[in-house]
Amino acid sequence: MNRKTIRLIIFLAVFTVIGVFSFQWFWVKKAFNLQERQFNERVHVALSNVVSEVQHLNHDSSAIYEPVKQISSNYLLASTNDTLHPYVLQNLLINEFKSRNLDTDFEYVLYDCFNDSIVFGDFVEIKTEAKDLVYEISEKDKWNQASHYFGVYFPSKELRLVDQMGIWVVSTIFLLLVVVFFSYTIWVILKQRKLSEIRTDFINNMTHELKTPISTISLSIEVLSNPNITKDPERLNNYANIIREETERLKNQVDKVLQMATLDKNKIDLNLKKVDIHKVIQKTIDGFELILNSNQGKIEHSLKANNSIVMGDEMHLTNIFFNLIDNAIKYSNKEPRIEISTTDHKYGFHIRIRDNGIGMNKEQQKHVFENFYRVPTGDRHDVKGFGIGLNYVKKMVKKHNGKIKLKSELKSGSTFRIYFQNAKNEEKEN
Repeated sequence: MNRKTIRLIIFLAVFTVIGVFSFQWFWVKKAFNLQERQFNERVHVALSNVVSEVQHLNHDSSAIYEPVKQISSNYLLASTNDTLHPYVLQNLLINEFKSRNLDTDFEYVLYDCFNDSIVFGDFVEIKTEAKDLVYEISEKDKWNQASHYFGVYFPSKELRLVDQMGIWVVSTIFLLLVVVFFSYTIWVILKQRKLSEIRTDFINNMTHELKTPISTISLSIEVLSNPNITKDPERLNNYANIIREETERLKNQVDKVLQMATLDKNKIDLNLKKVDIHKVIQKTIDGFELILNSNQGKIEHSLKANNSIVMGDEMHLTNIFFNLIDNAIKYSNKEPRIEISTTDHKYGFHIRIRDNGIGMNKEQQKHVFENFYRVPTGDRHDVKGFGIGLNYVKKMVKKHNGKIKLKSELKSGSTFRIYFQNAKNEEKEN
């Protein structure tokens, strides 16, 4: 499946999901509005009946035009001509709401025009902010100073309405689950495609890396097969050295691949002992002397950590610094300049490796420690490798209970910071 087809599928999938969600939201909102309208109508009728009951109790035969008005979505006011005891009002409201299946928590307030006061019934506990809001609305919406009225506030009206919409809530949850699983499937497809591309790139790189020394060895063997070669011992020795070097190169490449396979299965066993990181760094730098000279490069080091002894595997620690320095040289588009320094930090020390290479953007930095990932080098095609070096570095640093961080900018080089605990503190923890 090509990239264009995948993009089209994803676009159609997202369009479909948005469409389904839009319809779902439309009908859920419509159902909620219907439930709210029915609720408000029942409350309106109930409060009108309570007003009539209050007039009946007070033997008041005067008519009240539109005795109930809605102030907000969960607060209504009802006008009466007479004062009323709070507990009498409470019982009237409870009975009327129960008869109309309005089993929702409510709070009521009473306004007495004789002393111009508003009293809360404290039937249910509501937040102070809600009380202040109700009080403010009640003060603002007085019909006139010569009227009595009571208000009813529903603090959990929305939750009650949602609870009554059971089938819609369940259907929405199922729809969300479908979208989650669908999104996960798309993510897996994209990840598998990316992995496939990385593996293809890795196989191509590996083929090239293995093919070159094999071709060199084959040519050297053809030359050595010539009987006349024995008459030129120096030439014979040169070709023998070429075969030895290319064979060693092949062995190193195969070892790298096998090493990563072992790491992926977490089967690697470290030969732990006390190792001086300063000596490891110095030894690694010395090993790059010929390569640096041929590239007119230079490594400056400032090893100032007072305690550079760690519990680790010397071979793997050496490989960590070898990979970082090797990358710094390979990814430099000018004369390589590498700075290595160590400084004490709490229970261990920091190692900083800075280069003047091509650097990386933020997106590349996110993936640089992934297996088989290689930083693009633009027009340069001489950077060889499998894309497993930095993945190996991160895994080995972690296995040595260390941490590694990267800071980089395009055309400004990269800086790797590694933190290791020194041997004394690591022994204390263990």
